[in-house]
Amino acid sequence: MTALTEMSLREVAAKIKSGEVSPVEVTQACLDRATATEPTLNAFSNIMTESAVAEAKAAEAEIKSGTYRGELHGVPVGIKELYDVAGAATTSSSAVRENWRAETDSASVAQLRAAGAVILGKTHTHEFAYGISTPTTRNPWNTDCIPGGSSGGSGSSVAAGSTFMSMGSDTGGSIRIPAAVCGTVGLKPTFGRCSRAGVTSLSWSLDHVGPLTRTVADAAVCLNALAGYDPRDPGSVDVPTEDYTAALGKDVNGLRIGVPSNYYFDNCDPEVEAAVRAAIDLMCAEGAIISEVDIPYPDQIMSIEFALCLAEASEYHRLMLRDNPDLYTEDVRVFLEAGEMMPATRYVQALRARNLMQQAWARVYDDIDLIVAPAVPAPAAKVGQEVFDWGNGIEEPITPVYVRLSAPANVTGLPAIATPCGFTASGLPVAFQAIARPFGEATAIQACDAYQNITDWHTLHPEL
Repeated sequence: MTALTEMSLREVAAKIKSGEVSPVEVTQACLDRATATEPTLNAFSNIMTESAVAEAKAAEAEIKSGTYRGELHGVPVGIKELYDVAGAATTSSSAVRENWRAETDSASVAQLRAAGAVILGKTHTHEFAYGISTPTTRNPWNTDCIPGGSSGGSGSSVAAGSTFMSMGSDTGGSIRIPAAVCGTVGLKPTFGRCSRAGVTSLSWSLDHVGPLTRTVADAAVCLNALAGYDPRDPGSVDVPTEDYTAALGKDVNGLRIGVPSNYYFDNCDPEVEAAVRAAIDLMCAEGAIISEVDIPYPDQIMSIEFALCLAEASEYHRLMLRDNPDLYTEDVRVFLEAGEMMPATRYVQALRARNLMQQAWARVYDDIDLIVAPAVPAPAAKVGQEVFDWGNGIEEPITPVYVRLSAPANVTGLPAIATPCGFTASGLPVAFQAIARPFGEATAIQACDAYQNITDWHTLHPEL
């Protein structure tokens, strides 16, 4: 029998609904798994054992009384350290906010509670979400490697089997990067689709929130709970939501998939490229219509991403940085200090260039439904690794390596899903991402779920 902690969210939800297992059993299994793996992984900043068990008991009583809220009811989930959870610290994995406690739940946590989820604990982020390695945490597939960032604790906890879903945030790829290198699914919704109220900001015009899960189907269940307009979030968009699970179980026959002819496969690890192209070939064999697309403004993507992020992050941290500069880690402090030197004219230029890029990308979707490309150009880096040597005379620092393929969906605000599609010879996960038009999450879910229904990469588990 498959261990509870190796099941998908939907699988364990079905067992909870039928009464085969109780939320208390499932929660205890996750707590036991976290206890066993935490000395190695350090994915959690706070395991909330007492409250999690109490919430599981309450869910069990509700379900037994005939009140069943849906597939998240009684299921343990993790919450990235940026999110407010009432009564718990929101440290953002930083000494700067070591003693800051939330009085109320963030919008996402409140929505998950309303759906009946059990909050197992808070997961580590790279300090204030400003990095791609999450130094506190390790990758379950190889503990000599990073789990990605900034939602590294979330990616690690889901891959390790401690949670069935963990919330992440994505400003330059911070959901999709850890999902890709930890072998999980990472869904970044359209900008404005899910509320960011009660979530510590990195860059307000680039920030997105979303789930990391074991399967695309699990992500669809979570998006049903998370999507919706919230006037407390100035970026929230008042557009209709839908039942995203309705996109599950379909095929890709007739879907128009664009494969980039530029940018996305430049300086890409050969094993990553081979696995992603094999996934595209499989979708083609299943009836998808494949065509090449040119990525607009490829030379401007990273400059826009960093101009916006540097300026907006430094503005957010302006007072805290002056009051407690020594409490920041060196890498984050350097980024914040650099952002303070960003000229206002450069920031305005980036805003204008982003508008042009969004318009150009919209035209790309006149002829396609999705773009499918590598989620990241390389597997997980070793802890302490500073550069990738591409073997062609080019050495690239790891931050731009991991950010450059995810940043386009942040700059444009488009929805994207990172989906496992293989492993390197050394046993590290590889993923593609499907990028849809605005509010086209259902199309990306359909394609990625169809791929998972004919492959088994998502069913494999690390041997810790």
